[in-house]
Amino acid sequence: MESFRWHLGNNKTVKVREELIFRCGFRRFRASPLYSQHSSADKHKLEHFLWSNGMHDLIATDFLLSVDPDRIIIKRLVFSGRPFKIFTKTAVVRYMFFNREDVLWFKPVELRMKWGRRGPITEPQGTHGHMKCHFDGQLKSQDTVLLNLYKRIFPKWTYDPHMPEPIPCVRNEQQLPMQEVA
Repeated sequence: MESFRWHLGNNKTVKVREELIFRCGFRRFRASPLYSQHSSADKHKLEHFLWSNGMHDLIATDFLLSVDPDRIIIKRLVFSGRPFKIFTKTAVVRYMFFNREDVLWFKPVELRMKWGRRGPITEPQGTHGHMKCHFDGQLKSQDTVLLNLYKRIFPKWTYDPHMPEPIPCVRNEQQLPMQEVA
């Protein structure tokens, strides 16, 4: 796990698992890193982008915080559905699942609504993924039902220690000559 500082003037994005060249002292290697938020908990949220600039430019500098092979990086997935029939605190929800088996599989997980209501799935309704849910307060028809799931992300082993030497920059003769440093 490393913590990095941005190099000044960089504003391009780098995606997760995009191959980068790392330079650690005299060693250079290619790898596809994962980015995560640093927190005091034992689970760390996956970041999908690293903001930087340029190809083969210095993106960031870093220092080693700890060497922890058991670091857990998680990705949040959100399923959403709409209340179909509302009876004060109970509602039939649709468009979250599309078969009865999925409703039964996710029955132990608590649902939440965008406006703050929480509650469990009580039973599936029919064979097309409709489900009856009971919430802790009055429901509104314009609210959305959400189901948060967390998936552990593992880094792919893309380490390549055999890096070709960088190609020297060829200068154009029409450019101004370089100034010598005394």
